[in-house]
Amino acid sequence: MSSEARRALVTGTSSGIGLAIARCLLDEGWQVTGADIAPAVLRHEGFEAVQADLLDGPAVASLAERPAPQALVHAAGILRASRLGSLDLRDGEAMWRLHVQAATQLADRIVPAMAEAGSGRVVLISSRVARGIAGRSQYAATKAALASLARSWAAEVVARGVTVNVVSPGATRTAMQTDPARGHVAPRVPPLGRFIEPEEVASLVGYLLSPMAAAITGQDIQVCGGGSLSL
Repeated sequence: MSSEARRALVTGTSSGIGLAIARCLLDEGWQVTGADIAPAVLRHEGFEAVQADLLDGPAVASLAERPAPQALVHAAGILRASRLGSLDLRDGEAMWRLHVQAATQLADRIVPAMAEAGSGRVVLISSRVARGIAGRSQYAATKAALASLARSWAAEVVARGVTVNVVSPGATRTAMQTDPARGHVAPRVPPLGRFIEPEEVASLVGYLLSPMAAAITGQDIQVCGGGSLSL
């Protein structure tokens, strides 16, 4: 990928992992368009904030119609936790629309333009929870879908200079950890002994967007602090 006029579209940039990714990319010389329903907190000459409700199909379509970026990072997310017997279909629909449908709408417009240009990077932020955990079935299902999307899209554009990957963090130090919507399901501290820092996730994303990561595609990379180990 050329280092000139690199622009990334990043969702969920008003807090947490999305904000850390935007800052990381700005530090690396990217121009960043950040989309979030919340007002922007980041101020930088290379940052353009777009306030958009990514649960709203027309709003996502409008975002996708902007000039095609060289990188797309879908980091926006919400967590709604409940167990069998009290599952809320509206919560499930909201998570599907934000995690899966918004990613699909954006990729459907942006990735073909990348392929036409002969280069591009896509990273979808999933979660270690995608493997399944009690009390978070609906959240886990929507995050698990991202890996299937990424592998399918990667197979379509692998020969055209575009990579598509998933990054799945373990419990990360963000506002989601204290969100009342998670119910009584407490975050699990990874075996590392502490939560993952958003900047650690952002660093991996930055690498996956770099020229050196051109041979990595269709992968779901865990940032788990040892959570995937049998200790």
